[in-house]
Amino acid sequence: MTHDTDRLRHEICRVGRSLFERGHVHATAGNISVRLDDGFLITPTDACLGFLDPDRLARVDAQGEQTGGDRASKTLALHRAIYDADAQARCVIHTHSTHLVALTLAGVWSAADIVPPITPYYVMKVGHVPLIAYHRPGDPAVAERVTEAIASAAARGAPIRAVMLDRLGPNVWHESLAAAMATLEELEETARLWLMTQPKPAPLSDAQIDDLRSAFGARW
Repeated sequence: MTHDTDRLRHEICRVGRSLFERGHVHATAGNISVRLDDGFLITPTDACLGFLDPDRLARVDAQGEQTGGDRASKTLALHRAIYDADAQARCVIHTHSTHLVALTLAGVWSAADIVPPITPYYVMKVGHVPLIAYHRPGDPAVAERVTEAIASAAARGAPIRAVMLDRLGPNVWHESLAAAMATLEELEETARLWLMTQPKPAPLSDAQIDDLRSAFGARW
């Protein structure tokens, strides 16, 4: 085990525990993976993210064959599709965050954007988040739909770093686990704000969003 792989194993466990302790995941819901130079690390199937063992994380080679640890999460195919579709993605986090799932049950703002751009940090840190139509957990068709969403967003010049699986939860990817967790938290908090406010707030204006693009490089 290289020093970097050892560090990533412990970082996956740290992030998993943090998400669990703050209620972003429950029971055995959710999974985390990171991209290695020669494959991937991913949390095992039916593992509780609050009680992960770094030595039992599943290790998978570049071809998707497991080479160590407990049996890999059934969402491995989806994680690999995200890595293939976005070369900058170094990690993926999937949760069943309460307010985001509740949002899909109540009705999202639109299929292209599950919530409107109501805060500057949502625009700056999250960006567009499309809804992926319901499929059963582990359905390989989800990977195809997510790949299409990533390609479509890139073609529009507004790359995404998250999608929302209808009735299941978000998948968020980034260049580090810390950055992915922060993006997930901002996404969940924005869903909570949107659900709890009445009347619904107006989105930021085009001029305000242009200002965020200019000042902070927001990818909206």
